[in-house]
Amino acid sequence: MSYSPALAICTAIFEITIAIWALRGPGRRPIVRTTCAILLLLAAYQIVEVLVCSSSLSIGFMPQLAFIVVTWLPPLGLLLVAQLSPSQTMTNYAISYFMLAVALGIVVWIAFDSRFVSDSVCNVVYAKYSTPLPRFRFYGWFYWIGLFGMIALSAWGVRASRDAVQQKLLKHVLYGSLGFIVPAVLVTRYVAPGEGALPSILCHFALILAVFLARLLSVERKQTHRVTQQRMNQPASEA
Repeated sequence: MSYSPALAICTAIFEITIAIWALRGPGRRPIVRTTCAILLLLAAYQIVEVLVCSSSLSIGFMPQLAFIVVTWLPPLGLLLVAQLSPSQTMTNYAISYFMLAVALGIVVWIAFDSRFVSDSVCNVVYAKYSTPLPRFRFYGWFYWIGLFGMIALSAWGVRASRDAVQQKLLKHVLYGSLGFIVPAVLVTRYVAPGEGALPSILCHFALILAVFLARLLSVERKQTHRVTQQRMNQPASEA
């Protein structure tokens, strides 16, 4: 079946809209910026996939660009968990910074290795990329360690935190991560047409993550507004 860009375009519009909305409002800037960076990267992948599947760009640099875009997602997810987990700040930041450094090296590698992606085939609403081994095996290990790190560290943060708002924010990361990773794995494992299309299918199911991140940003905005109001009212109450 021929590729249809409708799902990718609608998803990208939603993710970009949420990011713009969040950047223009209140909230702790590190958390808002990291969350919006994840949303914009998810949107960027959708746009790149449309370009790959809708034109002759599939034989150029665009397939490599698709992998470059998604490379940053697990490290930024780990960074967001670190920013939401003050009780494990040093450990979580160290992990996220290490993964960001590895991601930078991988991005440089992909950019200069034209053989990293040898081909792309588009079908209905997703793309399959041919990536020769052992290159992709190393990339896959990096990516899955990052994704499972998001799940494990956010779950640990929920359990260890004694702050209700912090727990709520971390739960959105945890549920959002599970919500797109688990169905993507099941589809690529048990639905024949999806075999070999894990990167693309992950990013399409990441719409679930985007919804949870939008909710996270909403909670963060409300909490920031509440704290601001309390500070403004404090002198009057003391008087």
